[in-house]
Amino acid sequence: MKSYSILFLSLMISCAAIAQIPNASFETWTAHTGYDTPDSWGNTNSLTSMASVYNCEKGTGGATGAGSFYLKLTSKTVLTAVIPGVAVTGTISLSGTTYGVSGGFACTTRPQNLTGSWQYQASGADHAQIVVLLSKWNTTLHRKDTVAFTTYAVPGLPTTQTTWATFTIPLTYRSGKYPDSAMILASSSATTPVAGSYLYLDNLAFSGTVATGVEQVTEHQETTIYPNPAKDNTTISYYSLFNGNVNIYVTDIAGHAVKNITAPVVYGANNIPIEFIGLFKGNYIVTIADEIGMESKKLILE
Repeated sequence: MKSYSILFLSLMISCAAIAQIPNASFETWTAHTGYDTPDSWGNTNSLTSMASVYNCEKGTGGATGAGSFYLKLTSKTVLTAVIPGVAVTGTISLSGTTYGVSGGFACTTRPQNLTGSWQYQASGADHAQIVVLLSKWNTTLHRKDTVAFTTYAVPGLPTTQTTWATFTIPLTYRSGKYPDSAMILASSSATTPVAGSYLYLDNLAFSGTVATGVEQVTEHQETTIYPNPAKDNTTISYYSLFNGNVNIYVTDIAGHAVKNITAPVVYGANNIPIEFIGLFKGNYIVTIADEIGMESKKLILE
């Protein structure tokens, strides 16, 4: 990881140029058998409908001046597990008990804040969270480079907000570049969901602007594999922008999966060891997938 200082180089951009969040006031919904889904927002209803449980729901009323409806996310028990209500400006997939998100919407400006109206309440030691990612496609490395990434922990007990209130979440910039896409994710729970926790949202918007240079820029360190060529084991040097897990897939040159690993990571630099005992010599592809995207590297076993 490299860190350096940059002077503010450009003038502030007009607020009128701020990207529009799709269906930001949750006024448009699509009806399905037994439930509705907010347009342009991936959610968990299709995954929990097998148990006739819906933790992403259409609320009626909405915050003052925000229209007729709002988003209700609630953590609920589905069969034997508690599943948080999750909504994202993209798509959601489920692998085992781990959610994956992808997609987003076009954003070519540098907003200062995410604003909106909310209600929330936590159960036990739980709390809701809101994640904002601004990214730019790297044509050289074929991956998304992070421009801004913010994980906001909505206050838990004893703090509650059971009437509509406005909020402002400042974005944390890690690059002086302009993004080309954005993603917003909201969840009624954190890593250990508790039934009954909820987060209601309405009237989302970006506000303010940040200049194209920031005083302190932290850039994503390129993922490396060493040693490479390798024999029985190697190490992946990986920089994570969150605490959680990454999935590592190893395939041969024919595309056949030969090894799958889920590894815990922390925010910052990580060294992930991998053993290859029993594999034939030759060329392999190692793919590292996280909540933001995926990246592939060539590995030679000798």
